[in-house]
Amino acid sequence: MKITAQRKNKELRKWGLIKALLLLLCFFASPSPAAETALKKASLIPLWSPQAQFAGYYVALDKGIFARHGIDLTILKAGPGHSPVEALQNSKADFAVLWLTTALQRRSAGVKLVNLAQTIQRSSMMLIAKKTSGIKTVADMNGRKVGMWGGDLSIPPRTLFVEQGIKVQEVLQTHTVNLFLRGGIDVASAMWYNEYHTILNSGYDPEELSVFSLNEQGMNFPEDGIYTLLKTLRKDPALAGSFVAASLEGWRYAFDHPDEALDIVIKYMREAQIPANRIHQKWMLDRMRDLFRPGAGGDKPGILRKQDYEAVGRAMIKAGLIRSCPAYDDFIGRSNAGEK
Repeated sequence: MKITAQRKNKELRKWGLIKALLLLLCFFASPSPAAETALKKASLIPLWSPQAQFAGYYVALDKGIFARHGIDLTILKAGPGHSPVEALQNSKADFAVLWLTTALQRRSAGVKLVNLAQTIQRSSMMLIAKKTSGIKTVADMNGRKVGMWGGDLSIPPRTLFVEQGIKVQEVLQTHTVNLFLRGGIDVASAMWYNEYHTILNSGYDPEELSVFSLNEQGMNFPEDGIYTLLKTLRKDPALAGSFVAASLEGWRYAFDHPDEALDIVIKYMREAQIPANRIHQKWMLDRMRDLFRPGAGGDKPGILRKQDYEAVGRAMIKAGLIRSCPAYDDFIGRSNAGEK
């Protein structure tokens, strides 16, 4: 009888352990409340192929920041043959990175775009000439060959030429500056974070160049911003708000952890089979940090300032590039978009 009691106690202890293990397994296997909530699918199309100009979005995707904000994000292929504004307009993308000038032009044409956040709050576009060309002022470009990007990216320099009352010989400029380096054009279009650095790396010293920043010429046209369609915002304002919050968090992380951000960007560049030069990408990320910072007005990052918006609208109307400009409050996306 004594042996039987001992066996029973052992059996009870054994089953007790098994039950405890099963409870632990059930606890860890059960999804948490956050896991039970399905992530919302969304898509973003940048202005161009993967590069540090869009580091914040790739970092936010790679580090799971979008997922923590409840979004299952897909970054769509961009670059040649992939128009962000058309992808947005045709509902092939939920969000897009666009220049303000592009958005205003399409809004004037009837496309209901809204600005959700302004990541670049001042113009970084430049017109660059070799000092040996004799070009010392914008007026000296009159009648000269000026490299211009196609489509909407030509809007800022064209507006400047109208303001200056000059006419130039427009020459289509591709995504390289080879035509400028070989003397095929007198002036090249360039971005501070990109082509300017490429020209310097090709062997030119800053002192050998005449550089005209559009911002310093009174053409402060804020560039990269986050846009969506008004109907998308009205349908799910919470998704739009979460997307902006995750994007800005991604940018902050990229600026606070530049080496890791560059690793992530270069990984996506290689996956897209884009040549990756770490030194050039570092220059680009550093310049994006400079452009991301709010101006002297002390506005929070991501804000499109009303005075900047209205100045761009007036300049584009004067240049004949748009017929009208919507009121600032109608152009800025709000969480209560359903009440508009």
